[in-house]
Amino acid sequence: MEAVHPVLIVMGVSAAGKSTIARAVAARVDGYYVDADDLHPTENVRAMAAGRPLDDSMRAPWLEAVAAACAEARRRAPVVLACSALRRRYRDMLRDRLGEVVLIHATASREALERRISHRQGHYMPPALLQSQLDTLEPPDLDEQAIHVDAEQDLAEVVEEVVRRLEPRR
Repeated sequence: MEAVHPVLIVMGVSAAGKSTIARAVAARVDGYYVDADDLHPTENVRAMAAGRPLDDSMRAPWLEAVAAACAEARRRAPVVLACSALRRRYRDMLRDRLGEVVLIHATASREALERRISHRQGHYMPPALLQSQLDTLEPPDLDEQAIHVDAEQDLAEVVEEVVRRLEPRR
């Protein structure tokens, strides 16, 4: 029987530090990093770049592509996915496709999010869509057993906290 490694999903709104945290955690657990932003269809990227938030019909094929990429990668190593996963139903869909996942909810103050998003270089998500992300966010419910991290902390501290909190789950 082929080994299936865990999938860790670093979730949160735009500019919360998902990609940075996911890359660092993947390096620490000798995992495979997947960035959901890289899997958006061109139409989604164009919509967001134009300041239009995505609707569920635009997110569905993207989430399917994300799940497929993770399913393939987890055959080789643990997967650490950076993905907004803003609504419970999106996270449930990923669970349906991937089985049990571990959520890592990256949070930051609105001020930090605004500062980060306005200083980004080469990213399609404009600062104007931050409010839409905040409005869409459904923080993980207690039954989702998410690891909540303050993404304004030092990155090394965040990674240590995640790894420490993963230990009882292994």
